[in-house]
Amino acid sequence: MILRRDAKVKLISRVPLFEGCSARELAQVAAIAQQVEVPEGKVLIREGEPGNDFYAVVEGSVEVRRQKRRIATLTVGDFVGEIALLTNAPRTATVRSSSPVSALRMTRQGFSTLLDASPSMREKVLKALADRLAPNAL
Repeated sequence: MILRRDAKVKLISRVPLFEGCSARELAQVAAIAQQVEVPEGKVLIREGEPGNDFYAVVEGSVEVRRQKRRIATLTVGDFVGEIALLTNAPRTATVRSSSPVSALRMTRQGFSTLLDASPSMREKVLKALADRLAPNAL
């Protein structure tokens, strides 16, 4: 299933990192998101490695493991890797497709270019990131 732009926008609007963004800004984010097809058993994200990609699941499911222990199964509408769009922090878990998966993929480079062109969007996204990380701060 190929997602239309409005379906991409709807899926992206559910990501907390983008909660303060306008419909126009969400459309800009959707424009840089590429739909990818992933076969069953493929690792999308590996624990401990630097993060460069964000994924939102369109179809199928992925399994999330931390230190080889399953901690979650994600399905349609779920997402992983959003913090990697803004930081160089190492991945905190491994994510592997548990079925064939269709997903939206966004790279840190593409997202950075978008934020450079839109300071107001950068401000909204950084605020959302700070709000998300604040409960874990000292």
